[in-house]
Amino acid sequence: MHIFNFLKPRPTISERELLTGLRWFTLEGTTSLALFSITTSGFLAAFALALGVNNFHIGVLAAIPFLMQIVQIPAIWLVEKVRRRKVIAITAWFWAQACWFPIALIPVFMHTPGSRAISLLLVLMAIRGVMTSITNCSWNSWLRDLIPQHILGSLFSKRQAAATIAGIIFSLGTAFFIDYWRNHVPAENVVLGYTYVLLFGALFLGMSSFVFMSLMPEPLMMPIPASQPSTVKRLAAPMRDKNFRQLIQFLLSWGFASNLAIPFFAVYMLKRLEFPLSWVIALSVLSQMFNLFFLRIWGRFIDRFGNKVILSLCASLYLLVILGWIFTTMPERYFLTVPLLVVLHIFAGIATAGVTLTVGTIGLKLSPSGQATPYLAGASIATNLGAGLGPLAGGYLADYFSTRQLNLTFTWTDPLSTFQIPALSIIGFDFLFGIAFILGLITLSTLATIHEEGEVGREVILESLMTPTRELSRPMSSVPAFNLWSNFPLGHLKRLPVPGLDVALGVTIYQIAEMAKAATLAAVHGRRVTSRLVKTLESSLVTVWKDKRDVKVHGIEIARQVARGAIHAVDEKSLDIKQMESVVVVGVVKIVTKSGVAPAEAVFGASQGIIQGAAEANIDLGIATVQTITAAKRVAKQTGLSEVMAVSKATEGALQAAEALSAQALAQVTMAIAESNSSES
Repeated sequence: MHIFNFLKPRPTISERELLTGLRWFTLEGTTSLALFSITTSGFLAAFALALGVNNFHIGVLAAIPFLMQIVQIPAIWLVEKVRRRKVIAITAWFWAQACWFPIALIPVFMHTPGSRAISLLLVLMAIRGVMTSITNCSWNSWLRDLIPQHILGSLFSKRQAAATIAGIIFSLGTAFFIDYWRNHVPAENVVLGYTYVLLFGALFLGMSSFVFMSLMPEPLMMPIPASQPSTVKRLAAPMRDKNFRQLIQFLLSWGFASNLAIPFFAVYMLKRLEFPLSWVIALSVLSQMFNLFFLRIWGRFIDRFGNKVILSLCASLYLLVILGWIFTTMPERYFLTVPLLVVLHIFAGIATAGVTLTVGTIGLKLSPSGQATPYLAGASIATNLGAGLGPLAGGYLADYFSTRQLNLTFTWTDPLSTFQIPALSIIGFDFLFGIAFILGLITLSTLATIHEEGEVGREVILESLMTPTRELSRPMSSVPAFNLWSNFPLGHLKRLPVPGLDVALGVTIYQIAEMAKAATLAAVHGRRVTSRLVKTLESSLVTVWKDKRDVKVHGIEIARQVARGAIHAVDEKSLDIKQMESVVVVGVVKIVTKSGVAPAEAVFGASQGIIQGAAEANIDLGIATVQTITAAKRVAKQTGLSEVMAVSKATEGALQAAEALSAQALAQVTMAIAESNSSES
C-alpha cells in the first residue's frame, strides 16, 4: 500500500470509517482550541508587551487574523483547481502550527524588549494568518461533505464542550505558571516563561491537532457545473440587493466599532490595572462560561423571533459593557474595580453569544435561495474587514490618547473653604472605549434599516427574558405593583437612553428563574427536600444578588421568579404537585426572608410565582391554589407570621397572578379559594 494513500479523497466512506473520522475530528478540535486558548487574548498580549510592543502593535496583532481572511478568495480558486482539500488543509495547517516554534524562540535569539523582536513577531503572525486562512477555506468544504447534516449540531456541541473544558484547563494552567515564573526568576528572564509555554503548546497540542486532522477521511469532491458566472460577478451580486447591502454595511461598521476596543481589554487590565495574568485569564474563562450557557438560550430565541432583534439586543448589551470599562478606574483602581469587571465579563459573555450566533446566521436567512455562497462570502469579507481595521485604528487612537486626560469634577465653594469632588476621569484607553461606544450607537441605526421576515420588537424578547419558561403556551405579564422591572429605581432605567441596560436587567431576571429551576432539580434527589432546596437556592442566588439591600427592595419579585422556576422543575421531573408545592413555598420563603425580606411579602411573591409557574406548565390552577394556601399555613408556624396574615397574602398573590393571566385562570383560582374556605368552616 502506498504510504500517501491516506491523503487521497475517497469515492465512498463506510460507516465505521466515518465514526472513526468523527472521533479524530473531536480530538482535533479539542487540541487546536486548547492551543488557541493559550496563544490568544491575555496571554498573547502579555507576551507581546514583554517584547516591547506599543498600543498600535497590539492593534496590528489583533487585526492580522481578520485581514488575512481575504486570502480565502484565491484559496477558493486553489481548492477548485487542485481538488485535494485534505492535502491543502493539512499542509497549510502544519505550517500554521509550526509558526509557533520560531515565535516562541524570539526571546532566545533576539534582544527583548526590542524593535527587531516586535517586527519578527508581526511577520510570523502574518504568515500564520495566511496559512490559517488557506486551511479554513479547504477545511470548511471538507467538513461540509464529510459530516452528515442530521448530526451536525450534536457533533459540534460535543466538540465545543470538550474544547472549552480543555481550553479552560490549559489557559488557567498557563496563567498560573507565568505568574509563578514571574515571581521566582530575575526580571530579564521573565519573558522566557512565555517561550516554554509556547513550545509546549506547539509541540504537544499544535502537532497533535495536525496529526488528528490528517487521520480524518476526505470525500471526493463533486464535479463543477459546466457553466458558472465569474467570481467577480458572483461577489458583486450581494451589493445589488439593497437589504443585503444594508446588512454588509452593518457588519462592516459593527466589526470596526466593537474591535476598536475589544483587543485592548486585556492590555488595559495588564498595564493600567496591573492585574496578574492569572486574573486576566480567569475573567476570560468566566466570560466563556456565560457565553456557553447563553448560546442555547439565544439559539432558541433566534428560532422563535428571528436574528435581527437578538442581534440588536446583544449588540446594545455589548455597547453597555464597553461603556462600563470607563468606570473601572476613578482615575485609578478602587474598591468597585474587581466587582465591576466581574459583571462586565459576565455580560460580555452573554452578549457575545448572541452576536456570534446571529452574525453567523442572519446572512444565510437574508440571502436568496440557491445563491447563498456569494452572499455569505460578502458578509464574511465585510465582517473580517471591519474586525481587522478596528484594532488598527484602535491602536493608533490608544497611543494618541495615552498622554491626554479629561477630568470632570464638582466644586463646592463657601466663604471658608473650597473643595472638589471628582465625578469622572477619562485617561488613555478610556477615550478609546468612549469612541467605540459612540460609533456602536451609530452602527445600531444601520441595523434598524434591515428587513427580516417575521421580525419582532425588542419588547417581545425582553418580556420572554423576564418570564423564562420551558415552553411559553400563553403570553405572560407581571403584577405591575410588584414587578422588578417596574420597581424604582430599576424600572425607570429602561426609560433612560442607555443602550443595553434593559437587556442586562432582563438576563439577570432570567438567571434567577433558571437557577431556581436547577436548584430544585438538584434538591429533589435528596430525602430532606426542604433543607436541600434552601441550601441550593441560597448558593445559586448569591451569584446573582450579592447585595442584600437589592433583595430587600425587590424581595417580592425575587420570590415570584424563584417559585416559578422551581415549579417548572417540579413539572419537568413529573413530581406530585401536591407533595412538592408546599416544599417549594417553604423553601422560597426561607431563602428570601433570610435576606431581610418580610415573611408576608415573601409569601405574597411566592404565591404569585406558584400560580404563574403552574399556568405555564399546564398544571391545574385549582390544585396549585389549594396547595399554596396550605403551604402558607405551614410557613406561618415556622416564621412567626400569623396564620390569618399568611393565608391572606397567599390568597391575594394568587388572585393577582391569575388576573394577569386570563379571566378563565381568575375563575379557577377564585373557585379554589372559595372551596378551601368552605371546607375549613
